[in-house]
Amino acid sequence: MDSTPRIQFIMGCTGSGKGEVGRELAHRVGAEIISVDSMKIYRRMNIGTAKPSFEMTRRVPHHLIDIVEPATEFSVADFVRHAEDAIPQIAHRGKGILAIGGTGLYIKALSEGLFDGPSADPILRQSIQQRARDEGSEALHAELVRVDPQAGLRIHRNDLRRIVRALEVYQLTGQPITQLQTQWDRERTRHPCRFIGIRRSIEDQNHRTNMRVRRLIDAGWVDEVKNILAEPAPLSTSAAQALGYPEIIQHVRGKLALEEAAEKIKIATRQFAKSQRTWFKRFRSTTWYDLEPDETVESIVNRILADWPI
Repeated sequence: MDSTPRIQFIMGCTGSGKGEVGRELAHRVGAEIISVDSMKIYRRMNIGTAKPSFEMTRRVPHHLIDIVEPATEFSVADFVRHAEDAIPQIAHRGKGILAIGGTGLYIKALSEGLFDGPSADPILRQSIQQRARDEGSEALHAELVRVDPQAGLRIHRNDLRRIVRALEVYQLTGQPITQLQTQWDRERTRHPCRFIGIRRSIEDQNHRTNMRVRRLIDAGWVDEVKNILAEPAPLSTSAAQALGYPEIIQHVRGKLALEEAAEKIKIATRQFAKSQRTWFKRFRSTTWYDLEPDETVESIVNRILADWPI
């Protein structure tokens, strides 16, 4: 029998409620949580990333939260390394493993392995990054859409790090990164995995997005960003691209009124949710649960547990 620990993935769009559902599910089945979120890794970036509270993490242990400084670049390879360190520790304690999040690339990497692309070319990468400074990330994203429409749809226009990498791979190989990524063996997994997804109607998801942005701003998001920007070390490129942070940074620097920043964040979040839904289609064995707007966490968890493996 395969002794590799089994991982239950809980997926959903940003603001869908997957964190609440996952924590209640973990509490009921005696599991610990691995956060599959590319931005909850950063210390002191708490409000904008909607991290669980201290009380929540005491009730259910969480891993891969608050593990690096905001000045630190963090890659999908770093994520896999940290997750692979946590998995045997959780299993040794006799606990189940719930991997909860919406970062599709991280889900893919943990379940199937990393895409083995060409090594970085420092000179080429520097050239592309200089173009980003001169022309802006949206211009580079438009180019990516032309050469690799699927990657352009999947990668957010503000995700400069991944845009640069995709263009670098294309220029190095002459092939779209999407085409190369399909060479992954979709049937191979690093661990026995089960995929559970929660999803809402577009109307409900958009309503929750609007409420979420206002709630985070009311909770002190602007002050959080001010404090981080005042730190001696500058934000890393990856941290500065966290959903909503570019707009709040522009507001703090006097370039956007707060209400304008909030509206831009709502639009960016809806666009990000669209890219997440595209990513989730890759996980074809996912069991999806469609949620009603007023459905309680307890009801959702009860439905999942009705199908839970013995």
